[in-house]
Amino acid sequence: MKLKNHIVICLALMLSFSVFSQQGKQKRADTLFNKFSFVKAAELYQDLIEKNYNKDYATRKLADCYAYLRNPQRASRYYKKVVEQDNVPIEYYYSYAQSLRGIKKYKESQIWLKRFKDSGGVVNANDFSKNANFITSIFNAKQQYFLDRVRFNSKYSDFGAFEHDGKVYFASSRDEGVAVKRLYGWNEQPFLDVYVAKVGSRRNVDYTGKLKGDVNSIYHDGPVTITKDGKTMYFSRNNYKDQVRKRDNSGLTAMKIYRATLQDSVWTNIEDLPINSDDFSTQHAALNKDDTKLYFASDRPGGYGGSDIYVVDINPDGTLGEPQNVGNVVNTENAEGFPFINQEDVLFFSSDGHVGLGLLDVFATIKGENGDFVDVVNLGIPVNSNKDDFSFTMNPNGITGYFASNRRGGRGDDDIYAYYREPIMQVEGVVTDAINAKPIANSKITLYDDKDNEIAYMETDENGFYQINIDRNQDYKIVGGQDKYIDDYRTFTSKNLQTELTTITANLLLNPKPNVVKLAELNTIYFDFDKHNIREDAALELDKIVNLMLNDYPEMVIRIESHTDSRGALTYNDKLSIDRANSTYEYLVSKGVNPERITEHQGFGERRLTNGCVDGQKCEAEEHQLNRRTQFIVVKME
Repeated sequence: MKLKNHIVICLALMLSFSVFSQQGKQKRADTLFNKFSFVKAAELYQDLIEKNYNKDYATRKLADCYAYLRNPQRASRYYKKVVEQDNVPIEYYYSYAQSLRGIKKYKESQIWLKRFKDSGGVVNANDFSKNANFITSIFNAKQQYFLDRVRFNSKYSDFGAFEHDGKVYFASSRDEGVAVKRLYGWNEQPFLDVYVAKVGSRRNVDYTGKLKGDVNSIYHDGPVTITKDGKTMYFSRNNYKDQVRKRDNSGLTAMKIYRATLQDSVWTNIEDLPINSDDFSTQHAALNKDDTKLYFASDRPGGYGGSDIYVVDINPDGTLGEPQNVGNVVNTENAEGFPFINQEDVLFFSSDGHVGLGLLDVFATIKGENGDFVDVVNLGIPVNSNKDDFSFTMNPNGITGYFASNRRGGRGDDDIYAYYREPIMQVEGVVTDAINAKPIANSKITLYDDKDNEIAYMETDENGFYQINIDRNQDYKIVGGQDKYIDDYRTFTSKNLQTELTTITANLLLNPKPNVVKLAELNTIYFDFDKHNIREDAALELDKIVNLMLNDYPEMVIRIESHTDSRGALTYNDKLSIDRANSTYEYLVSKGVNPERITEHQGFGERRLTNGCVDGQKCEAEEHQLNRRTQFIVVKME
């Protein structure tokens, strides 16, 4: 028996660990997906499907991964399974249609586009074009980005916002509050300088917000990027050194990337990098997540046209390798610039050479399984507009960031816009025992939509905790249960919630379910014929009840009902049953049970026989014994 119990315990622990492991895996997959790391995310979603963990949800996300990886063949295979799910969001009809078009199944694609439209979806004219960009159309089937207000824009040009250590660094030509302004002849605005503002500041930034140190010069300076340790800055500047501005053969002053170091809270030791030249521009520095690679834009010879995106290795000693063009998946014959690398090493950039909404648009790159660039995705509205949209950056959380645009409605020339991506939303909670407030491990949690369709299920971990991903703008019901407990549920909604809210809490309280077999064994005690004293075997059962009430369920309230067999006079049996009820009551109280937790202790004589052994009926002694009993009725569990 001990070996069997050990096996059961081990299996329970393994199951709990497995559930917890799948929870963590799904959360990691969502994080990777949210940061454009689709190859790694796809591997985890595939594993979740194989483990049958939130399979419907994982299938949706896996299909999206393959779509973004420019694999319409695999994407359509999984989108086909998705559209067969109950209550699937209608944008998946659209995605399935686009994936079918990607494998040239145009008739089937039209059918699903029509179903999308008939379900309330908005279809643009170019959605029916065989030449429309497959990935971009799927990516923008649902709005990904939303705008936040930025308070430090001016009437001049502001762009290149980069957040680091609670501060926002940006380039601006505002130079207001200065007696003598140097104007840039190109647009008659002051030259650009680097400014700093606190994240979330409600104050505007004047000339006192200029970056301290030697970065700002009398010509154009900025934008900047900073290493993770905060000690090194790379920034753009006109070709200017030792108070002299150099010009190329055309009479123009090129841009260069310089390096500065932080000393005593001041940026100094300005260094001209070897990737620069007097004959072409090098600008818009960006660092990868571990500061080992520097990305930049340049119109140097040998590119694809206009300006291209390049990358160069940063050696441990700070020296630079040989710049490499990132290739023609990213670069076009027109202009590409303003590269940015997020924490998952996804390259973002601006371009007027890829198909976009206007002039410069912001794009994200998609990498294949071997790490090569395979496609680019237009980030869509509201990041992009019919004007210039550029200098996109993303904070380490993968959710928030900045970009610049000269679109209508801004405060000045180029304005900085803050954005947030709509993050994955989750419902989470803890399932606890309503009596002793202890967490209940391995409780089954089931999520339903507003039509009582089951969406997902899981089990709580060893701490009674659960977490399930949900869609926004939906009504839900969450139900928790376990074999030994009565189900509990909560209804909740994800409608009309702030996008910053990513978690809804729905804790569940389960009341223990009366176990008929256990109560029959535990609650019933028996008496000798014509006796009301507590026998030894009855005392053992009563001690179990004492332990139950004092330790396991300190709020449980009971009542006592005692009975006799049919032998003897009716009035005598009534008194005898009352004596038995009193004996039972006094025993429990003597062992420490609070009398207030025993609402009644009554005797019913022979009025409630458990069998047919009535007066005049011949019965065996064992049958009469079954009627000489005291039972315990649970009145309240909490």
